[in-house]
Amino acid sequence: MRILGVYNIKGGVGKTATAVNLAYLASREGLRTLVWDLDPQGAASFYFRIKPKVKGGSKKMLRGKIDLDDLIKGTDFENLDLLPADFSYRNMDLLLDEVKKPALRLLKLLRPLSYEYDLIFLDCPPSISLVSENIFQATDALLVPTIPTTLSLRTYRQLLDFVANNKLDSLKIMPFFSMVDRRKRMHIEMLEQLPKHYDELLTTHIPYASDVERMGVFRQPLLEYASKGPAVTAYEALWAEVRAGISL
Repeated sequence: MRILGVYNIKGGVGKTATAVNLAYLASREGLRTLVWDLDPQGAASFYFRIKPKVKGGSKKMLRGKIDLDDLIKGTDFENLDLLPADFSYRNMDLLLDEVKKPALRLLKLLRPLSYEYDLIFLDCPPSISLVSENIFQATDALLVPTIPTTLSLRTYRQLLDFVANNKLDSLKIMPFFSMVDRRKRMHIEMLEQLPKHYDELLTTHIPYASDVERMGVFRQPLLEYASKGPAVTAYEALWAEVRAGISL
């Protein structure tokens, strides 16, 4: 089993679209795939038409009084399940602080699922917190959608500093450009310059596209309602690059 976190300190960079579309592509290839919607806003749950509600809330979950198995919901797509969001996730930092070895709690909860799933995507909330530390400890790789702007680059550097300062050397970081608008000069300049300084950048760029925005209208992964187009091609290329990068 591989665990992939889709994470950025910033919000609004395309994390949920990435998690949902890559999970869909993985499941379509026959991989038993789970998305855990860790964001209390519940966007991934919304896209999959599943109520963002966890029985017993995050308190019972984190204290081990209920198994994750009992909380997982099937989606409309074969090989693709969802662990829904819950509004109680907004308090997850406080609850983690109350358990033993708090930074490893999510990993402990996920390990029993290795018999059921080949791949788990964590759709992460935007923050640097105890939840983030759990995500960094649990994942095999961290996918970081990054808009090619100055502020987005700044938050990416903050992430790198946090990883270095906390000695998370084994964490594989896989940043890529998202919401790319080639009409903007800054976007083009960063696409050209940053790969020279960040060898870890993936080569795939996800474009800013109305097709992606319409996921909220159709409440489906992009490839269910758009069979072609630049965004479809980009997500397919991104999945191929990610899969090769984690040797799956």
